[in-house]
Amino acid sequence: MIGIIGAGAFGTALAIALAEAGRPVTLWARSGAQARDMAELRRNRAYLPDATFPEALTVTARIDDLAGSDAILFAVPLQHLRATVQGLPLPDVPLVACCKGIELSTGLGPTGVIREALPSANAGILTGPSFAADIAIGRPTALTLACQDAATGKSLQKLLTTPTLRLYRTTDTIGAELGGALKNVIAIACGAVMGADLGDSARAATMTRGFAEMQRIGHAFGADPDTLAGLSGLGDLALTCTSDLSRNYRLGLCLGRSETFDPTVTVEGAATARAMSEIALKRGLDLPITTTVTQLVDGTQTIADAIESLMSRPLKEE
Repeated sequence: MIGIIGAGAFGTALAIALAEAGRPVTLWARSGAQARDMAELRRNRAYLPDATFPEALTVTARIDDLAGSDAILFAVPLQHLRATVQGLPLPDVPLVACCKGIELSTGLGPTGVIREALPSANAGILTGPSFAADIAIGRPTALTLACQDAATGKSLQKLLTTPTLRLYRTTDTIGAELGGALKNVIAIACGAVMGADLGDSARAATMTRGFAEMQRIGHAFGADPDTLAGLSGLGDLALTCTSDLSRNYRLGLCLGRSETFDPTVTVEGAATARAMSEIALKRGLDLPITTTVTQLVDGTQTIADAIESLMSRPLKEE
């Protein structure tokens, strides 16, 4: 059995895809009312109203129902991951984070948060270019599964791969985490570019220079460059910088248009930009796009000022 904690869009989509492939899945929702509603309707009307639940999918609000899991997936926002791991009695099985970002209070990525909250945990991360709606209806999706323990990675890859969900494994958890986190920051920047009507050429330049920042950070943290050039980095960057389905991109659009963004929507890129800007100061990293996104999100810089600042930087080699 596969246990999934978090009944939002992504957790529900993964549960549907895995159960559709005949894997018994138990999806845990924090709210008893939400769990009962989904169990009765056989769908998640709050997030994926058009996707019906396969027979192999069980919904519960009882954490004890996850006791027989072969692995547990955490589909909760990164900033809530630590409290979730610490607050639940979990079985001794691999724990896989399905969230992206950097914890504001510590600068850690998802697997670092899990291991610090539960030192005995065998932690991994599932990340890459994917939208919940695509996964839920069976559209082909490829993701990166990163786990420091190679044997665990192989067993998880076999457990979580389905006819429509293809997983590539790596032991480079740092690179996978950084790619998934940092691409959200660049997506906000690209959304701002398009929201300000600066054009596709400017967006392409922002994506490219943003990827250069991702590589710079990856080098500083010891990530494998091939990981950042793969699904969890460049692949996810291409998806989120070009689609209105990306919450980070939509936030950027609002910033570029000087419009108000829905404050109830979780946008991990905003917190990641703040966290990485602080890390950049401490490590002496030059991250102009990340810094600009932080200032735009915090309201300390306007779009016009951001454009002028970026375009007037000293000329340099690529």
